[in-house]
Amino acid sequence: MAGALGFLWRHHRIALLSFSAVLVLTVFFGVRAVLFGLYWSDPAHRDQSIQGWMTPRYIAQSWSVPPEVVGTALGLPPEPGKRIRLEDLAAEQGVPLPVLAAQVEAAIAAFRATDPSQP
Repeated sequence: MAGALGFLWRHHRIALLSFSAVLVLTVFFGVRAVLFGLYWSDPAHRDQSIQGWMTPRYIAQSWSVPPEVVGTALGLPPEPGKRIRLEDLAAEQGVPLPVLAAQVEAAIAAFRATDPSQP
């Protein structure tokens, strides 16, 4: 095995480095996908009560709604921006956190009422 790697290193260095980089990226994203799937398949992470540490994307994922539903309820622009926690957004807008949480929950309920594929 070492002889084969030595040969490849001497004669096909760029191909070996490229293959190694692709292999590392494949393993990284594969592990990330598996961990993501395991995390969100746990029922404890679905429909979590909205808390200040959550980001709009996390809320959308937990409640299985499009991110636009949460973003619109929070008054965020449609284009993706920086990750912001709900408590930071409440402070930025000068609105109490429970009010923002209630707005998001109302938007989610309205979306689920109009989309028959939602639970």
